[in-house]
Amino acid sequence: MNLTKTNVLFMAACTGLIVANLYYCQPLIVLIAKEFNIPEANAGTIAYLTQGGYAIGLFFMVPLGDKIERKKQILITTLASVVALIIAATAKSFLVLQIASLLIGITSIVPQLILPLAASLTAPEERGKVVGTIMSGLLLGVLLSRTLSGFVGQILGWRSMFLIAAGICTLIFFVIQNKFPVNRPQFQGTYGQLIKSLFTLIKTQPLLREATLINVFCFAQFGAFWTTMVLLLSESPFNLNSSHIGLFGIVGASGALAAPLVGKMGDKGSPRVAVGYGCLLMLISFIVFYFSIESIAGIVIGIVLIDIGIQGVHISNQTRVYSLLPEARNRLNTVFMSFSFLGTAAGTAYGLLLWKLGGWHAVTIGCAALSLLSLVVYGVTFKSSSKK
Repeated sequence: MNLTKTNVLFMAACTGLIVANLYYCQPLIVLIAKEFNIPEANAGTIAYLTQGGYAIGLFFMVPLGDKIERKKQILITTLASVVALIIAATAKSFLVLQIASLLIGITSIVPQLILPLAASLTAPEERGKVVGTIMSGLLLGVLLSRTLSGFVGQILGWRSMFLIAAGICTLIFFVIQNKFPVNRPQFQGTYGQLIKSLFTLIKTQPLLREATLINVFCFAQFGAFWTTMVLLLSESPFNLNSSHIGLFGIVGASGALAAPLVGKMGDKGSPRVAVGYGCLLMLISFIVFYFSIESIAGIVIGIVLIDIGIQGVHISNQTRVYSLLPEARNRLNTVFMSFSFLGTAAGTAYGLLLWKLGGWHAVTIGCAALSLLSLVVYGVTFKSSSKK
């Protein structure tokens, strides 16, 4: 079957609402640190545990979408996410919250099951546009989750946010059950063969390697920025609370409107060109951030730049990866996204380390270095991949 516009919009909404689970914790770090009486940088570990859990779920669970019926897998995983969120909301110790954060990450992989499902049901000439539309939902979820979380945390407390998220995922379960199409996979081998084939794809697909490595560097910058920004804004001269910090998610969400346009551009021309521009925008954003240690306006400008940049890189690379082997889309997405979110987790830890060593200036210089590395990878592989 072909997807209708209504199907695509439902998929975009579900994707955004579930991926938000990964980011609710970020504006709440200060509140969590106060309740458990621990340093804020230590409380920030839940951010990279969530991202690391996501990478684990991507690597070991998403490939199953090429072997078992995709809608069934999405429903089971959504229910598991509800359980993980309830554990976080009721955690009596920081250790339990850390474990729950890892489980939230593992079970929030539903967006990466929805995207291959949508790609498999879309004509090639429309694929970039559909992926871009669903990605706009995902990106709005990523960015607005911080705004919602900041307000809820400030008014009702951080535990309430996880309970609300559990309720949202319960509603999503019924939407998916009623609205999503059934989609039968083609892979006939064992689970072991399925996982082994991931390494075969890495070995035999140079475009996959290039797109993934660029994404790793860009996602690392993204994770480092959004985690340390909370620490910057909670200190002097800003002294903002969680609800105010969450408002910066709205700024980033304005850039998410570019996602369908990026996808549409990829359908008409070379999506790789957008990857290069995206990497460049991210470098420029950290130059702006470096000079904005006391400037709200500078931070706002930098957020718009970094979010448009990450969208240009990610959507264009994802469209390129989906074009490789239709029968292996879940596994291609597994390699691409699991390493991307390992980049986010590592970037979050990297950002917290830089913050401890040298504060905001160390963070921005360290992230600018990652931007340069992504451009080096892009430049080195330009001749072999410029037409892909």
